[in-house]
Formats: sequence, C-alpha cells, structure tokens
Amino acid sequence: MPLRPCSLFAPLIAAAMALACACAQADSIKAVTEDSSYTYLRDGKVAGPATEIVEATMKRAGLTDYKLALYPWARAYDLALQEPNVLIFLIARTQAREAQFKWAGEFMRIEYHLYKLRGRDDVVVHNLQDAKAYSVGVMRDDVRQQYLQSRGFDKLVVSARNPDSLRMLLDRKVHLLPLPDNDVVRFCKEANVDPNSLEKVLTLNEMTTGIYMAYSRSTPDDTVARTRAAFDHLKAEGMVARLMVGGVKK
Repeated sequence: MPLRPCSLFAPLIAAAMALACACAQADSIKAVTEDSSYTYLRDGKVAGPATEIVEATMKRAGLTDYKLALYPWARAYDLALQEPNVLIFLIARTQAREAQFKWAGEFMRIEYHLYKLRGRDDVVVHNLQDAKAYSVGVMRDDVRQQYLQSRGFDKLVVSARNPDSLRMLLDRKVHLLPLPDNDVVRFCKEANVDPNSLEKVLTLNEMTTGIYMAYSRSTPDDTVARTRAAFDHLKAEGMVARLMVGGVKK
C-alpha cells in the first residue's frame, strides 16, 4: 500500500516539533534568590521589592519565559554557577565573583555591620583584628563568609539561612553576626525580638559593595544584553530606587 504524502513527512514534523520544544525549554530562564528584606514568599509566591524589579525587567526585555524560585543561598548560588539561563538576585559583586557571572544590573549599594547582643560586655570589638577572637555566624557561600575567610577568620559558624544565624546569636552560640541594617529589623521582627537587643560594634567598610542581578556564564549574551538594557531603562525612570529604598514592606 503506497504511503500518503502526509505520512512521509510525519516523522520530520514530529522531530521539528520536538526540537522546537527542546529549544524553548533551553531558553527558559530560572530566576533564583534567597529570603531577605527585598525577596520573600507571600501567599506561596516569590514577592518583595527586588522581585517586582526583576519581573518588570523581564517584561520590558520581552523575556516572558521565566520562573521565580526562592532557595537557601548556597543552593541558588550553585545553580547560577553550574546551569545555563539562571538569573540570580540579589548577589554582591566582588572581585572574586567578577568572572563567574554575567552582570546585568545594580539594585543598590549595601553596607554590612558586625552586631553582638547588647549587654555582652565580654565581646569587645574596636577593629577587624579584635573580631577574629570571636565566633561569627555566617551563611554558607555568602559574600560575608567569603570575605571573613579571606581576612583570616577561623571561627566562622556556618548556617543555611540568615534567620538561623540570628537564632545562634540570640542563643549565645556565636558572639557576632554580620548583617545590613534592614535585615536586622526584619529578622528580629520575625523572631519576635526587639532590634534594640542587638548592638552594632563595627562597620565592615571593605565589604560595602553593589548588589546585582547576574546571569550564569553559559547564558546567551543576547539574553544578558536585553536584560541589562531593560534594567537600565527602569533604573533611569526611578523605579529601582523607589522600590529598594526602605526594604521590606510586607
């Protein structure tokens, strides 16, 4: 029985459709972040000021095929290092990380401080050298862990999330905790703790840096360029500063 023309082309059509689906999946962007004052879960969805900016950027760039996900920082960081088409935010741009990512836009500058429990007279810190004598709570693969290790700190206590580190400080399992001011207010509120129970003892001036969105290195340059251009337009319009000032507004 002779084959119909459509039967002859059916395998080719199926293969083309499969290839198109594979390409679409390959181009899908995974936007990952951690729980912070600017990114958090609300009603089961990733929300927050920085998330709004990312969504507006993707819309402006015409990159509609993306998914938002919130992970512990080490997991988000590893995905951005290992997989293509991963957009990570909010990530500190440091010299050590410069060549590891494709940088797409700066949300803000951030300043970190070392905090102790107020009233702990046994913890006396006047400079970075003093701080090395005490245990410090840090988050795994976070810029604070990387910075302190590079400065010779050998009493770091690593956890998966910032709130876990705060709990260790409150329970006197660590002496010091590096945090930006906004996170102190937020994490203390979530833990039902008065933020004034923490005392700022030292500003980590060398750690003041830009907080960015960045792509994994294997992400196509066109995707990065479109994202960067869209972000720059939103920043010029004032959206980025308006949303980021003040941090979390749950």
